[in-house]
Amino acid sequence: MIKYKVKDVANDLGVPNKKITEILEKHCGVTKKTMTSLEESELDVIFDVITKENSVENFDAYFATRNKKLEEAPEKQAQAPKEEKKAEQKIENKNKPKADKKVEKADNKPGTDKKETASKDIEIKSEDETTTRKRRVIDTRATNVDVERYNSKYDDMASDSSKMRSTDNTVKKQKFSNRSQKQKGRRQGKRETEAERLKRIALERKQKPITVQIPDEIVVSELASRLKATVAEVVKKAFLMGSMVTATDTIDFDTASLIAMEFHAKVEKEVVVTIEERIIDDSEDDDANLVGRAPVVVVMGHVDHGKTSILDAIRHANVTAGEAGGITQHIGAYRVMIDGKPITFLDTPGHEAFTTMRARGAQVTDIAILVVAADDGIMPQTVEAIHHAKAAGVSVIVAINKMDKPGANPEAVKQQLTEHELIPEEWGGDTPCIPVSAKTKEGLNDLLEMVLLVAEMKELKANPDRAAKGTVIEARLDKGRGPVATVLVQNGTLHKGDTIIAGTCVGRVRVMTNDKGERVQEAGPSVPVEITGLDEVPVGGDIFDAVSDERLARTLVDQRKAAKKEEIFNAQTKVTLDNLFDQMKLGEVKELQIIVKADVQGSVEAVKQSLEKLSNDEVRVNVIHGAVGAINESDVMLAEASNAIIVGFNVRPDSVAAENAERSGIDMRLYSIIYDCINEIETAMKGMLAPKTREVVLGMAECRNVIKIKSVGTIAGSYVKSGKIQRGGGVRVIRDGIVIAEDTIGSLQRFKDAVKEVNEGYECGIGLEKFNDLKEGDMFEVYTIEEYRD
Repeated sequence: MIKYKVKDVANDLGVPNKKITEILEKHCGVTKKTMTSLEESELDVIFDVITKENSVENFDAYFATRNKKLEEAPEKQAQAPKEEKKAEQKIENKNKPKADKKVEKADNKPGTDKKETASKDIEIKSEDETTTRKRRVIDTRATNVDVERYNSKYDDMASDSSKMRSTDNTVKKQKFSNRSQKQKGRRQGKRETEAERLKRIALERKQKPITVQIPDEIVVSELASRLKATVAEVVKKAFLMGSMVTATDTIDFDTASLIAMEFHAKVEKEVVVTIEERIIDDSEDDDANLVGRAPVVVVMGHVDHGKTSILDAIRHANVTAGEAGGITQHIGAYRVMIDGKPITFLDTPGHEAFTTMRARGAQVTDIAILVVAADDGIMPQTVEAIHHAKAAGVSVIVAINKMDKPGANPEAVKQQLTEHELIPEEWGGDTPCIPVSAKTKEGLNDLLEMVLLVAEMKELKANPDRAAKGTVIEARLDKGRGPVATVLVQNGTLHKGDTIIAGTCVGRVRVMTNDKGERVQEAGPSVPVEITGLDEVPVGGDIFDAVSDERLARTLVDQRKAAKKEEIFNAQTKVTLDNLFDQMKLGEVKELQIIVKADVQGSVEAVKQSLEKLSNDEVRVNVIHGAVGAINESDVMLAEASNAIIVGFNVRPDSVAAENAERSGIDMRLYSIIYDCINEIETAMKGMLAPKTREVVLGMAECRNVIKIKSVGTIAGSYVKSGKIQRGGGVRVIRDGIVIAEDTIGSLQRFKDAVKEVNEGYECGIGLEKFNDLKEGDMFEVYTIEEYRD
């Protein structure tokens, strides 16, 4: 479309510019300036309004006016030649020779009758008016140009200049003025001073207030730029308001608004729409769109209290046999049908190393089944599980397991629960306590009924008709399929082919498998599925969202990665004068570099946290790399470069990596149970510890005689009262029970012979290295420093 400006429309329609802007503001709700281009819809509105205002019932008056103009046209054409003749007459009179003009002047002598001349003029004029003239046609194709007329003009000019030279013999030099200097001076004269400019801007602001958009926070220099003012002006206004700011300081919206109002500016709140807000729908669901969903139940408790066994009995599958050492290593998600109603179970590991994973499991669940062994009672990990469940705000159902054992005491367990603010229902509290036995399946039905009852009371609902949102339960790197993630859909529905973003990972769902290993096309709320198609292995606990724009999703992932790198960089302690001494001390601390590789991301985190907890004041454990997958050649190269050891958890090195590690002497430890890993690393660390020292008293001697020898110094004739005295040992000189000096035994004599040591009950001569002010009765406490290990 051709750009059609407001002023052009006004000119074409014969109305003022203001009329057009008023129409636009009234009917279109937009404010336009005279040079602003119009859209087609706006033009239509303007034409409709102007047409309506100038509408007439019929066009008779218009046609009558038009016909009258057409009739008058020939008369005007007839008058045109007369006007042309007058114009020619004037030109001829102007170009007449001077001699002719003199003749005319001679005719106008004083004796001439003025009336006669006047009558002649009138007659001539009347003749001109009555006679019709032919229109003169100029042939522009003619090549005959009267050049002589111009030549004569230049000849006259030359003759005039020669006359001037003849009268004045002095040669006049023409002065060429410096054009650039003139222009420079002219510009300097027009240039306004800074004070004038500021005054003019302030006046313009008052006359026509500017509109500025201010976000929640803004830098002072940026605010000055938006207000079209200098930073000094903004800082001055802020100072007068009681705020001491500089150009680089950040101020909030309220402060910036007050400053802007001082500049007579209209303030608008700037709404910054991020990529997350554009592609991720976080809007609240209407109650009409919500439908009931299955409860998500997490089984928590101390290690070996029977969590997985209970879940096995519920879903009739034997998972425990497949776990190394009978310990659950990964988070599993299962969906079971109880009385036609689905329940999603999460089986979390119970070992303390998996604290993070257990906390993650509690955050995505609605109900927590706390498994407590009837014979063991509440253990440290049970207490941790209680804290996580309370922090996540989930309902707790206590399953008192192992009721089939002879030493089962459920009443004692209930008593212990009250100490942690879990009051059993039969004792007037709100915590259901169900006695069960995974072995005999006793009480399992009661437990499941209680789960459904609590879920029904909670009225769990979700909206399946929206983009999927949920949590990554677990993730691993599969050799054939690439990154594989177990996700729990919490709201919406996840479809095959959806683009999802999880933390710093993005991808398209290629294959979706349920807990039974069946491929599915979609997964609704509270449904756990295993998906492939992500570009990287996500971290367990990441929130995933199904998005519509894959390009924007990848841009968002890049932003998140950059933010994560910056966060890691900022976390590193910078050396300042305050912490310089601490940094110097850290330089003395030994580091044990470790590379962790595991089969799933959760195990990487668990091993990493467990090992880093082993750090002490002398040896710091530093996990320099942790990833999912087999130990490869690059891991060995990194270990060689950084002098690290490799810890593999449920993974094995490939052939090239194993060969390179053996050739380079890289220590590679492979484990399937986390206890072994922690114990071995702890033992290895002890070998790096600096040996501890302690003082061992060797013996006591009494000074009975002081002998001064010029060439040797002062010698104490002493008697060994206990233990033994050893040359080179440390000695404390004690006088009247007070240590007056600490020194080293430099010489030890037995008669004339120098000896290494003298035992109890013998006399000897003792010479100290530095201290000579000895007196009779001084006691020598001889000791040595020895190293020991715990």
